[in-house]
Amino acid sequence: MSADAFDELDPAPRLLMGPGPINADPRVLRAMGAQLLGQFDPQFRGYMKQTAELFRGVFQTANPRTLMIDGTARAGIEAALVSLIEPGDRVLVPVFGRFGHLKAEIARRAGADVRTIETEWGTVFTAECLQEAVREHRPKLVALSHGDTSTTMAQPLAEIGRICRAHDALVCVDATATLGGMDLPVDLWELDIVSAGLQKCLGGPSGIAPLTLNQRAEMRILRRRHTEQGLRAPDAVDGEGPIIGSNYFDLAMVMDYWSDQALNHHTEATTMLYGARECARILLKEGLAKAFARHALTDSAMQSGIDAMGLRVFGDRRHKMANVTGVVIPEGVDGEKVRRALLAHFNIEIGTSFGPLHGRIWRIGAMGYNARADAVLATLGALEAVLAAEGVRLPRGAAVDAALARYRSAGS
Repeated sequence: MSADAFDELDPAPRLLMGPGPINADPRVLRAMGAQLLGQFDPQFRGYMKQTAELFRGVFQTANPRTLMIDGTARAGIEAALVSLIEPGDRVLVPVFGRFGHLKAEIARRAGADVRTIETEWGTVFTAECLQEAVREHRPKLVALSHGDTSTTMAQPLAEIGRICRAHDALVCVDATATLGGMDLPVDLWELDIVSAGLQKCLGGPSGIAPLTLNQRAEMRILRRRHTEQGLRAPDAVDGEGPIIGSNYFDLAMVMDYWSDQALNHHTEATTMLYGARECARILLKEGLAKAFARHALTDSAMQSGIDAMGLRVFGDRRHKMANVTGVVIPEGVDGEKVRRALLAHFNIEIGTSFGPLHGRIWRIGAMGYNARADAVLATLGALEAVLAAEGVRLPRGAAVDAALARYRSAGS
């Protein structure tokens, strides 16, 4: 065993300006250092109820079934899909980036008859296109991303709930990349089940997945309800549908665990629940409208700086996310070398991308705790310095000046 394995943890103070994770708000980290409690301690059950209540505010919903899935954001996506999809169900997945393909794969693993529609990376679907696809494929479930960090695009969702209800389909939304940074009124948009993560706009660490579902989704899941053998009461009655294929991600059992019944399912991730509660508390105390405006201003300043540097923002700007910007890597520049230099000399991390965009764009995130002027200005200044060292000719100082001017024009 190496000698440094016995050293205390002492990570370098990185500024995480990639597509996520980002630097957690110090208040969240402090909350996560609170004393551990047993999962059925009355204090802890109270914290669970408070967390659910706070996240109803974050999701802009009245759904009683608002809870946490212990695991990263992908755990929330998988819990939603494996609990809703019965073998043979037709599922439509609109793909506009890597994470559409992920949902299609999870749905296939759950035994679905998966149909996909695709659009070029850097673009999104029109409501008319989605409506036509639902009409054509007649799915039981439509699963799609709100924002896909691989392309930096945000799919408009205001019409999808209405479209799905008109065709007796449920809609499942992955809001990992946008919750807390862009408007997502779950009830107003008639979204049936929505999952997310803490590590982006909510300003927390990865490791727990907020999830909300309405009565339509709940009824679909409860028909597959099955009480675990070691917990079964003599009079237990299972649902008439096929058992959910995952025990850990069985939302019927997780809902029982989060209910007043408190039927044991797993040992709750205490410190992660504390972190989730604090993320939601901080966001709601700031106010959703102010948080959305802060992310929008940060995005505008970042784009202003990129433009002033002479670089090109990737994709359809009308539909880009408010928290991640794709930057086309200049011809002849080694994108990975630039990323390594930013990390080595400035302690700043930015992201690469996947699939057809790998090596073509950088992804620069400014969200959650990092959606603030000093983080944006430091990142732009560092990127300019590294590119200049690589021989890229650009107007020195213009990026920071342009971003700062944008902040000043907004009174910040």
